[in-house]
Amino acid sequence: MKKIFALVLALMLAMGACSAFAEDAIIIGISGPLTGPYAMYGLGVVHGAEIAIEEVNALGGIQFALTYEDDEGDPEKAVNAYNKMLDDGAALMASTVTSGACAAVAAEAYNDRVFMLTPSASSPTVTEDRDNVFQVCFTDPGQGAASAQYIVENKLASKVAVIYNNGLDYSTGIYQTFSEKAAELGLEIVSVTTFSSDDNADFSVQLTEAKNAGADLVFLPIYYTPASMILKQAKGMDFAPIFFGVDGMDGILSIEGFDTSLAEGVYLLTAFSADAADEKTQSFVKKYVDLYGEIPNQFAADAYDAIYALYEACNAAGVTAEIANEMDGFVPVCEMLIPIMTEITVEGITGTMSWQATGEVTKTPTAVIIENGAYVGAK
Repeated sequence: MKKIFALVLALMLAMGACSAFAEDAIIIGISGPLTGPYAMYGLGVVHGAEIAIEEVNALGGIQFALTYEDDEGDPEKAVNAYNKMLDDGAALMASTVTSGACAAVAAEAYNDRVFMLTPSASSPTVTEDRDNVFQVCFTDPGQGAASAQYIVENKLASKVAVIYNNGLDYSTGIYQTFSEKAAELGLEIVSVTTFSSDDNADFSVQLTEAKNAGADLVFLPIYYTPASMILKQAKGMDFAPIFFGVDGMDGILSIEGFDTSLAEGVYLLTAFSADAADEKTQSFVKKYVDLYGEIPNQFAADAYDAIYALYEACNAAGVTAEIANEMDGFVPVCEMLIPIMTEITVEGITGTMSWQATGEVTKTPTAVIIENGAYVGAK
């Protein structure tokens, strides 16, 4: 039944289904990969945003409505989706999901003066020289440095191998700052290998080099699809180091047909743990499971926090639906929100967030470990 529900929902999303718009609502646009190999990211973002919007609207003040489009993670399609959402009346964007697509849209939004708060695009190129674009997730450099710091502070390894995707700015950027921080901290990197596409199916060369180099930890700043293949092939060659990933690996436990026992003991540096004991996280997780039949990933949590950040910013700036729904109302909304973002602090389920003028978020990363097929906060 869950699979049928998920299929129907995916079809609706692919067709650009959206919430009914009310004249007294501020319309928020989201685009992301709602179909294809990265749909787990995009669907998580839409689902997380939907829950937050329902909660915000129940408060009885500012009302939000959502329009969303499938961009498949493709920059050109993302720009088309952005324009479609503006035509739908979107006054601001909680998008896009992936960094390459977001950078393309951010360039358009900067020229048009449309405010953007991306839940999950992590590349610094997204916000670079753009005063109207802000991030909810950690930047790629931040993830790389924090990962090296965590490995050293917790004495997880003495010799590290790295496997990264040299065709993705996301992966390359994290590797570069991880390498710099590792050198600063005296963490020895004994092997660095790459691949150029997430469609790659054979990682025997990379794994053999890491094994022969004596690596006791393999750092994987990559997405969950190639990571799942690496874990499977490592098992087949009796190579059992600690595997350590970042937010792009979140979702690996939800891959259909994946043997989750292969991910036992894998670490992820993330800002969200679904097993956190605080009331806000547990309420969100319960609603998500009830509605969508699965545990939310970090992308869903980041989107949830993005909506609340927009809610706080709109309240603080005095943005109203009347302003937002004027002809080209996105322009005054943008100019009202830009200075407010560096003044507000938002208590989210991914941490306490504040923003720099560069658009980068400030919050503390944490680590989770996979135990018995679930993410558990690492001690």
